[in-house]
Amino acid sequence: MKNIIFLIVFTIFLVKDAFGQLPDPGFEFDQSTALVITDPQIDFLSPDGVTWGVVGKSVQENNTVDNLESLFQWAKENDVRVFVSPHYYYPHDHGWEIEGVLEALMHKIGMFDRKDPLSLDGFEHSGADWMPQYKPYIEGNNVVVTSPHKVYGPETNDLVLQLRKRKIDKVIVAGMSANLCTESHMREFLEQGFEVAVVSDATAAAIIPDAGLNGYEAAMTNFRMMASRVFTTEEVTSLTRNRAF
Repeated sequence: MKNIIFLIVFTIFLVKDAFGQLPDPGFEFDQSTALVITDPQIDFLSPDGVTWGVVGKSVQENNTVDNLESLFQWAKENDVRVFVSPHYYYPHDHGWEIEGVLEALMHKIGMFDRKDPLSLDGFEHSGADWMPQYKPYIEGNNVVVTSPHKVYGPETNDLVLQLRKRKIDKVIVAGMSANLCTESHMREFLEQGFEVAVVSDATAAAIIPDAGLNGYEAAMTNFRMMASRVFTTEEVTSLTRNRAF
């Protein structure tokens, strides 16, 4: 009986110790590292955007708009390759007959809408357009804009292909929105064998108190349990080549 009790207590101790302090895989910034930014667009990040009523509080608390600009600037100054994964909906996308809750909402409010995949008519200053302060960076030679993702993750665009073709196997992920596109990109990168870090204050998410929903808190839990490292913007912008964190 004493032996059984000892084994039970010892097992509890091991489990508590294992999960009380999670391991730190670390993250080294080197030539094979790229910055991936999801949905740096008006509909998510501007008071003029259609989602500001639910994401605005989180965007402002995290200083997300300025932090994303700091990441773009850091990447330009340090010749870091940047991949922007945008979210666009064209008229034919509104013909979907199967939708999740937020997909249905996005279509209903005209989020990220564009008139045509081959035309920029009406695009400038629309909700699908980039935030104005990001445009000089996105037009830079170190930036690749991928084809649009259609739900949340990069499974429906060419982002992974673009990364693989440049022999990139480490990504630092930031952008909108934390528990949707940002987290979905992180998850797919992990499944594809990439080493992944996330920038906690260069993202934000919907907060809906009446429904008891906080997308940012949900995402942070998953980032910390899945990514190799969760950075702040200040930590990322202090990184230099071949620096382990």
